[in-house]
Amino acid sequence: MYLVLLGPPGAGKGTQAAILARKQKLAHISTGDMLRDAVKDGSDLGLKARQYMDRGELVPDDVVVGITRERLQAPDARRGFVLDGFPRTAAQAEKLDEILVDLDMQLQMIVNLEVPERELIRRLTGRRVCPKCAKSYHLVFNPPRSLGICDECGNDLVQRDDDKESTVRQRLEVYHKQTEPLVQYYSESGLLFTIDGIGSVQQVNERLEDLLE
Repeated sequence: MYLVLLGPPGAGKGTQAAILARKQKLAHISTGDMLRDAVKDGSDLGLKARQYMDRGELVPDDVVVGITRERLQAPDARRGFVLDGFPRTAAQAEKLDEILVDLDMQLQMIVNLEVPERELIRRLTGRRVCPKCAKSYHLVFNPPRSLGICDECGNDLVQRDDDKESTVRQRLEVYHKQTEPLVQYYSESGLLFTIDGIGSVQQVNERLEDLLE
């Protein structure tokens, strides 16, 4: 099973992809996680990506496509995957098609999560993370037991630069300009399905599972 999850920042792609991967025994391939790992490691790739991520801009295609191609060749991905965060542009979608042809794979479904912009801003600006253990929280939906303190290691929580409101609005603007055309690109394939991303994690997951069935 080869799937792609689409949707704006804050739509819940990562959460739903992780649940789906666990239930269906698929590889969860998150471009965002791979890029953040590269930034944390301080690699050349990470340093190049960071300057764009900190401004809320899309990382250049050559960087993203390269790490995605490498990841899709791993044994667990060949058995089945759910892509989360890639492709983000029509150009990336075309590159993905080329990669999949080379690897003798074929997408079976593209799912688009729809969430109103006001809700996206509320979700994204409320997120806090622990810089030590990387555990994630939300001030409304998943608050820590003690305000501003990580439950796991007691470290002070921080708001990532790309979760600040000014950057969030920039990220959404970039999404509307560069990523929304993907809906048109994939609608022509007959593989695109859209589901409502509003509701609890369980409610959205049930809609996704119903669609797969």
